[in-house]
Amino acid sequence: MIPYDLPRRAVAEALGTGLLVATVVGSGIMAETLTHDTALALLGNTLATGAMLVVLITILGPVSGAHFNPAVSLVFCLNRSLPPRDLPAYLVAQFAGGIAGTVAAHLMFALPVLEIATKLRTGPAQWFSEVVATFGLVAVILAGLRFERRAAPWLVGLFITAAYWFTASTSFANPAVAVARSLTDSFSGIRPADLPGFIVAELLGALIALALMGWLLRPETIERSEPLKAKP
Repeated sequence: MIPYDLPRRAVAEALGTGLLVATVVGSGIMAETLTHDTALALLGNTLATGAMLVVLITILGPVSGAHFNPAVSLVFCLNRSLPPRDLPAYLVAQFAGGIAGTVAAHLMFALPVLEIATKLRTGPAQWFSEVVATFGLVAVILAGLRFERRAAPWLVGLFITAAYWFTASTSFANPAVAVARSLTDSFSGIRPADLPGFIVAELLGALIALALMGWLLRPETIERSEPLKAKP
């Protein structure tokens, strides 16, 4: 039984996605302002995002499940953890919350409310990186919930922190975040024209993770034949 009604869960999803995007965009702007070293700027962006994920999943997970990601919500709908009738509300909340997060970051740094991103992020390497990043994220979530539910916030935060650095795309792994980042022409931006490739790759990675982890984590009874013992 889900303890919170749909309006509260939708607001939690919007709030969480908004704060996540505000962190991604805002820390990117701050890093870009403070340093001209791209690696140092990425490090600042990475640490802030990973830390915020731990916080948001811990405090909002009990309310909505803390998806903050349409790919994750789709996976939970397909594995019957999220009722299909609730999926549209989750998706609308996540996309709306993400855009609000970009607006909040811009207002905090006295930038135009919204901008069209011009940062080029496209090509097979970027798309494959998004498949890998989203596959890893969903796999970590499913395995974490199966074996170590209380550690799930840390597992997700640490995975995204690592994936920022081992993927060429810096691990968006989230269609709502990708759309929100297309509306900022700052360090974390992505051209709107590059969104379709990213979103398709993210959904593909999520579905692969669902299929593989659904098989891998399914317990199976192994029957063992016992040798017959001689009667005394």
